[in-house]
Amino acid sequence: MDPDSIRRALPRKPISGGAAANQIAETLETPNLSGEKAAVTAFVVRRLIELRLLTDLSANPDGALVNPDQLDLVCARDDLAGLVAANTPLGPDQAAQRLSVRRTDFDHMVRLGWITPADSVEVRYGTSRAGAVDVPLFRAADIDGLPAAHPEAEWTTLRAVGKGMRSPLAALPAVTA
Repeated sequence: MDPDSIRRALPRKPISGGAAANQIAETLETPNLSGEKAAVTAFVVRRLIELRLLTDLSANPDGALVNPDQLDLVCARDDLAGLVAANTPLGPDQAAQRLSVRRTDFDHMVRLGWITPADSVEVRYGTSRAGAVDVPLFRAADIDGLPAAHPEAEWTTLRAVGKGMRSPLAALPAVTA
């Protein structure tokens, strides 16, 4: 289908992923304020697209355009707050903290294939491109599901491992494809 046909079929102009995130944040009464950390990000909008709650009308891989009528339906959901919370992005440090484990233990979980990033974001240090690194982002719901999905980790023991001690996960072989 060509882009003009899509535009004619929509009753209103498509809106960007960032604008959609802002509308969701407003609906949750946690507005995204300029210069402050966003309460709802385009990451969440991309996850809602993956869940087929929104349709990406853009051919641009770096940005989404969504149907505002679909977005209105998503914003009217009773479970919107839980949906956003489950799809909130967490970096590796935040994920480890949420699980109450050391970052090194979380890194082993990634190595073991227990969890994979849902996305990544480029973080720049300074003004040079040479200082840029890609930081993996994980869905909060995926992080929260790890203990139930992997009871073999003996989570109580894992959470008690002290600084400088070898991780119990270090001896486990990585899953090969």
